[in-house]
Amino acid sequence: MAPPGLAVERDDAAGRLRVLIDGKEAFAFHYGADLDLPYILPRSPSGKAMTVVRTDPYPHHRSVWFADTVQLAGERQASFYNALYSRADKKDPASPFQDRIRVVGMDLPRLEGRQAALDARLLWEMDRKTSVLDEARQMRVVALGGGEYLLDLTFTVTASYGDVTFTSDAVHYAWPYVRMDPAFSVDKGGTMTNSEGGRNQAGTCDKEARWVDYSAPVGGVVEGLAVFSHPDNGPPPRWLTRDYGTFGPRREAAKSGTRFTLAKGQSLKQRVGILVHAGDAAAGRVEQRYRLYARGGL
Repeated sequence: MAPPGLAVERDDAAGRLRVLIDGKEAFAFHYGADLDLPYILPRSPSGKAMTVVRTDPYPHHRSVWFADTVQLAGERQASFYNALYSRADKKDPASPFQDRIRVVGMDLPRLEGRQAALDARLLWEMDRKTSVLDEARQMRVVALGGGEYLLDLTFTVTASYGDVTFTSDAVHYAWPYVRMDPAFSVDKGGTMTNSEGGRNQAGTCDKEARWVDYSAPVGGVVEGLAVFSHPDNGPPPRWLTRDYGTFGPRREAAKSGTRFTLAKGQSLKQRVGILVHAGDAAAGRVEQRYRLYARGGL
């Protein structure tokens, strides 16, 4: 059997980069200038949208996204997690966002065999003029066959403009977040499983784990999305999980649920793998694939 073919389509005018496997969209990276923050929209092996970009009662959720609440020295606190609510005119849905995360540069994609690598540079900006953090985002996708794939993501934020204090609380943050489509949620018949055998929110929220998987039978087909915490992050982190569909890993324990400051020039990095697979966590070989990922074999 021929290895799966990878292609990348970039449309800066639309603010969208699509990764295709065997001619079908695997995921899209949305970065339009009119957005509050960029996000990734993955599709299942059968082509279903697995996540939701905007939904009530949390319209600020953005599929797969990375943000936080921070304070640059000498400035007010800025919640990029809640950037949706920072429009200059609260009554005008077309009014620009005062606080936003935006792409300021993107390298040409590098394709080799069944892998593609994409690098982007982002700016966390408040009041549309004050630079708060620089971010380097590395994205590597590996086609696994049958529409399955791994998206390897590394987020590195740097306090280039002064000391930056992170003020996110112990409950409402993840690095990064994933918001599953309601059809995949536990509330609608899905199952959340972690590497330690925990199930659903009761068995996974604020528990240490190497990975968490969300799988569900949607339209008669069982498919899932797992998030891996790479060993480079340190010991297995605690996780934010919700039966309605939100989940993601926390930071290392010393920087989780407590205020901390990045001094000017310092950086902080988080690396995760997103595995999109057929079947549930067992059929999708989530544990086996995590081990391959952890030792550099995937």
